[in-house]
Amino acid sequence: MRVDDAPFDAEPTVVTGLSRRETEVMELIATGCSNGQIAQHLFLSEKTVKNHVNRIYAKLGADSRVTAIGLWRDRAGHDAPQPRRTTP
Repeated sequence: MRVDDAPFDAEPTVVTGLSRRETEVMELIATGCSNGQIAQHLFLSEKTVKNHVNRIYAKLGADSRVTAIGLWRDRAGHDAPQPRRTTP
C-alpha cells in the first residue's frame, strides 16, 4: 500500500472505501473535471488518473462517470458540488 492510498479518516471514505487520493480524484470528477484537468490539478500523469478512476469505479460498482458521481454522493451523503467553470 502506498502512502497516498492509505485510508483517509474522513467520513466519506468510511462509507465509500476510497483512499485519500481516490477521494480527491472523485471530488474533482464530481465537479466536472476531465482526467487531464485532474492530472494537472494533482500533479499526476493522465495515466495515473485513469488508474485511480478505474479503481474508483470498481470500489463504487460504477460503469461510468455519471454513475460513479451518483453512487458516491448517495453513499457519502454529499451535496451536489457546483461544476467547475472553464474559461476559454
